Amino acid sequence: MSRIGKVYVQGIPVGEISEEDDGYLFKYYESYLQNEGALAVSLTLPLQSEEYKSNVLFPFFDGLIPEGWLLNVVERNWKVDSKDRFGLMLASCRDCIGDVCVEAVE
Repeated sequence: MSRIGKVYVQGIPVGEISEEDDGYLFKYYESYLQNEGALAVSLTLPLQSEEYKSNVLFPFFDGLIPEGWLLNVVERNWKVDSKDRFGLMLASCRDCIGDVCVEAVE
């Protein structure tokens, strides 16, 4: 069973990131790519219709996860294992600093 997060840029849904048995996928929504002012999630994930695949959580998304004392709060309050980077992202990146946020899809 895969876990999925909806990715937003400046409050606009732009695509989905998912955790699969063999790694991670990120794909922009085709409808978002049609927008004239569409912005890429990051320089490392430029706009394209093909999905991105990785064996590890994409460094950009991993970088959204809090560190230090705030990470300890997330692990304790949401009971997420510190080694579960995707789970930490889903639990803590709904309201990130910056333009990008990720919301778990139930």
